[in-house]
Amino acid sequence: MNNLVLYRKYRPKKFSDVIGQDHVVKTLKNAIENKNISHAYLFAGPRGTGKTTMARLLAKAVNCLEESTGAEPCNECVACQSINKGNAVDLVEIDAASHRGIDEIRELREGIKFSPTSLKYKVYIIDESHQLTKGAANALLKTLEEAPDHAIFVLATTEPQKLIPTIISRCQRFDFKKLNLEEIVEKLKIILKKEEVKADRRSLEIIATAAAGSFRDAESLLDQVLTFTGKKIREEEVKNLLGLVETEYVSSFVDLLIEKKDSKAIKFLRKLYEEGVNLEEFHNLLLEYLRHLLIVGLSGIDLEKDESSVVASLKISFTGEEMEKIKKQTEKIKTEETTEMLRIFLEAGKQMDHSPILQLPLEMAIVEFCID
Repeated sequence: MNNLVLYRKYRPKKFSDVIGQDHVVKTLKNAIENKNISHAYLFAGPRGTGKTTMARLLAKAVNCLEESTGAEPCNECVACQSINKGNAVDLVEIDAASHRGIDEIRELREGIKFSPTSLKYKVYIIDESHQLTKGAANALLKTLEEAPDHAIFVLATTEPQKLIPTIISRCQRFDFKKLNLEEIVEKLKIILKKEEVKADRRSLEIIATAAAGSFRDAESLLDQVLTFTGKKIREEEVKNLLGLVETEYVSSFVDLLIEKKDSKAIKFLRKLYEEGVNLEEFHNLLLEYLRHLLIVGLSGIDLEKDESSVVASLKISFTGEEMEKIKKQTEKIKTEETTEMLRIFLEAGKQMDHSPILQLPLEMAIVEFCID
């Protein structure tokens, strides 16, 4: 396998390579084809969903010298090649998380006055733009209002609500969504085919689920797995390498809660901790499990006959035996109790970040639920 990490090796080089953001791709391509380029764009959405990648694609597309490819960058001309290699001086990337002050924006304002050196447009990509200081944000606003025709700004952010409204109003906004499991799995299959690695679908589903909608995280996890597994990926190896908590543990824990056996539940938790189980991962899976417990209890669905999206989600997250276990548990607990359990353990999760003893908030949650 190439020494390049996967997310760099397989970073989309044209719009058709992008997955899960069709609404953004379609609008940008239409704008480029119709020569209706905005001077400022805002790409907002969760981490790892392709905002910076899309910004680079936009930079290539507007500067591509090959007209026959339409809105798609050709990746062959001098402009495309320089951007692909990372040596295009007219493409300026600023990480606002580490360069967030007014001096950096003033420097940008000075540089923007000059015409592009080799490209048609100077493109400024400001990542994590919500982290700019107040002074820097105001200076950026003035720059956006007075931007010359040869300049394009792309502001990428995971928290658009932290940007000042006047900056947002000057930009054409695109909201990026988290990728669903199927989109991530299909893209991972393509990568593994190119890498000549075999993997069963369940292994890829586990990686995709752990990535929580971020394809960049999925690629990083796959990289980690490939380092140890070689040319064949197996489900058990993936679970062990990623330190994933077995659903069986959570199911047994929920049984103890339903039966209000607080002492046994605390001992069970302590045993998991002593065996090296990641309690934060356990807590996350517990919340997911309880959510499905609530949904199944509320809807009274038939796991065998129902073809709804709820059942489809269950089949992705759990095996047939695990789903049957959830169904049986819903028959032993009232919906109000499941809701209360969710509330208590959600609150425990918030406290875990600040607790000097990691398992203490979970132990308190056990007691609170069981003695209620």
